[in-house]
Formats: sequence, C-alpha cells, structure tokens
Amino acid sequence: MSLPKLTFVLGGAASGKSAFAESLCFQTQKPRIYVATAQAFDDEMKSKINDHRVQRGADWTTIEATIDVADALESCGSDQVVLLDCATLWLTNILLADRDVDADQTALLAALTACPAQAIVVSNEVGHGIVPDNKLARKFRNAQGRLNQKLAAEADLVVQVIAGLPQVLKGEL
Repeated sequence: MSLPKLTFVLGGAASGKSAFAESLCFQTQKPRIYVATAQAFDDEMKSKINDHRVQRGADWTTIEATIDVADALESCGSDQVVLLDCATLWLTNILLADRDVDADQTALLAALTACPAQAIVVSNEVGHGIVPDNKLARKFRNAQGRLNQKLAAEADLVVQVIAGLPQVLKGEL
C-alpha cells in the first residue's frame, strides 16, 4: 500500500484510531518506527501503554518522545514509516510543562514536513463535548482543536475513526 507523505488519523477516545493507524503502517511493509508521547503517571496508564506495545508486536522500533518529537522524526529514514501516537498526549505534555504552545506546534509541523519517512499522526477529536468548566481544560480543548486543524491542513490523507470504522475526510485510502 502506498501512503502519502503525511497521514492524519483522528477520533474519539477508544475509537480504534491507533489500531487503524498501526494497520496502515503494516500495509506499507516498511520498517516501522513508533514515536510514543505518553507518560505513565499511574497504573492505569502503565497498563494502557503495555497493551499498545503488545498490540503492535515486537517488530517496531519505539522512540519515547514526550516533548521533543522533532528529534525523533529527524532520526527516521526515507525507507521507514513513522507513527506518532499521539498528538493529544504530546500537547498535554507541552501544556503541563508550561511551554509556548504556538511555537511548539509550529516546530512539530515543521518537523513533520522535514521528516524523511512517511508519517502517520494520531490525535483525539476533543471538540464534540461540552465546554469544559475550568480554564486549563478550555485552553487544552482550544489548543487541540487548532493543532488538529493545522495537521489536517498539512496532511494529504485525513481519516476519522468512529467505532472502529475509518471515514476518509481528505485524500484517498
């Protein structure tokens, strides 16, 4: 299967977006790089990270990059496919580190453009819910919405996954 340079996969929590993105990586038949952005602050998250590792299998190279995704993307080769999972946890890490969100989003987009590998980015769609009741949650929701719009604009293929079903929003599968 031939994928474009940048594919963007989004969906709600537990929608099947990561499994779908992983299946795209397998279909390329290229060596796979997994850029992991999650941090395990509790047992539940540790378990989720482990479940994702088991689901992917052993033949992935994993790079843990909770904030500095650009370096991870630069290390990928043109003969590989890289899965960034996920932009939502990366953005959370940026916000919690009190960094310049706009500057970091710009740097992420530049790194994805410069990445020699085919890239697939997974992100959560968070705009379907109610308006959050606190400032940090509203800041996150707004920043995530802006990031998703920027990623979708740059990507040649955009797929939303709902209940495990991929819906092409832009481009062709």
